[in-house]
Amino acid sequence: MSGLQAPRIAMVAGEASGDLLAGLLLDGMRAQWPALNAHGIGGPQMERRGFDARWPSERLAVHGYSMEVLRRLRELLRIRKTLRADLLQNRPDVFIGVDAPDFNLGLEADLRAAGIKTVHFVCPSVWAWRADRVEKIRRSADHVLCIFPFEPELLARHGIAATYVGHPLANVIPVVPDRAAARAQLGLRDEDEVLAILPGSRSSEIAYIAQPFFQAAALIQQARQAIKLVVPAVPSLQARIEQAARACGLRDGAVQIVSGQSHTVLAACDATLIASGTATLEAALFKRPMVIGYHMHPFSWWLMRRKQLQPWVGLPNILCGDFVVPELIQDAATPQALCDATLQWLDARRHNPAKIAALEQRFTELHHTLQRNTPQLAADAIRQVLAQKSA
Repeated sequence: MSGLQAPRIAMVAGEASGDLLAGLLLDGMRAQWPALNAHGIGGPQMERRGFDARWPSERLAVHGYSMEVLRRLRELLRIRKTLRADLLQNRPDVFIGVDAPDFNLGLEADLRAAGIKTVHFVCPSVWAWRADRVEKIRRSADHVLCIFPFEPELLARHGIAATYVGHPLANVIPVVPDRAAARAQLGLRDEDEVLAILPGSRSSEIAYIAQPFFQAAALIQQARQAIKLVVPAVPSLQARIEQAARACGLRDGAVQIVSGQSHTVLAACDATLIASGTATLEAALFKRPMVIGYHMHPFSWWLMRRKQLQPWVGLPNILCGDFVVPELIQDAATPQALCDATLQWLDARRHNPAKIAALEQRFTELHHTLQRNTPQLAADAIRQVLAQKSA
C-alpha cells in the first residue's frame, strides 16, 4: 500500500440511498485522510465530496430480484466485468461496497480472492430474508459495517468481522424536526393538512407503485378536499411521476410535485403514503405516521415470500418488532385499502392525539438507538482494515 496518508479507495454505491450513505462515509474518511482518492460507481452526494464516478449509481437501481433484474442482467454484468478488470489492474488499497449486495458481493469475492481488502457497508438483511447470503458475505467481505445494533453479534456467529456504526440518517435527521420551517420552504401553511406521497426512487418502482398510490391519493382528496398532496420526486423520474399523477385524475394543481427534497417533505407532512424501503426509516426518524405500500412483479413477490423470515416488510416495523404502522403489500395494496389506512392516521391527528403521541415516542426511542458518530466509526474500522493489510 502507498501509506495510510492517502489511501486509494474504490467504492460502489447503488441508487439514491446508497449514494447518501457513501457520501457520509466519504466525510469520515476525508476527515482522516484529506488527500483521499476515491473512484468507482456513485451518485451526486459522492461526487460533491470529490468522488470520481465512472458510472452513475442509478445504473444499478433495480426493483425486485427476478424478472426486473433479468431484463438488465447483460448491462449489469458488463459494468461489473469492466470495473473488476480495472480494479485488478489498478489495485486499490481497499474496496468498499455500499449496499447493492447482488452487485457488490460477487465483485468483493473476486477482489478479496486476489488479495484486495474488502469492506461491505450495510449488512444484507439476512435476519429478514435470504439467510443463505451469510456464506456469501463470509467469502466476500473482510469487514462489514453494520447500521443496526443487533447485526455484529449475528455475523460473529458465522465468523464474520463487523462493527456497528449506527445509522447515518439518525444523525442527518434531527430528533425534533422543524415542521414549520419545512412547510414555509414548500409554501404550505401551518394549518394545512399535508399528505406526503413517496412512490419510490427507482424507475421500476414507479411502474408498479405509482398508479395505486395516486389512485389512493385521488380517493383521499375526495374525502378531504382541502388536503395538500406533496410528492418529492427523484429528478430523473419527475416527468414520469407527473404523468402517472395525471393519469390517475390528479391534474396540475391537485398535487405538488417537487424535485428531490424528500426530507423537507417528510418534515412538513402530517402523514405519508410511502413505498417500502429506506424511505420508511427516514419517515420514522421524522416521527411521521405512515402507511407502507409495495408492489412488484408477481414472480419476484413469490420468490421473496418463500425466503421471508419475519412477518414484517417495512423497516420501522422490523426494528420495533411489531406492526406499529400498517403494511399493504402486493395484492393488499389496493387504492381503497391504501386510502382507508391513510385516512385513519389523518383522523387520529384530529381525534386521537394519544395514538400519534405513542407512535412518535416509539420512533424517538428508535432514533436514539440508531444515533452514533457513523462517519468516524466507519472510517476508524476502515483504517483498521488498512492497517491489517500493511502489517
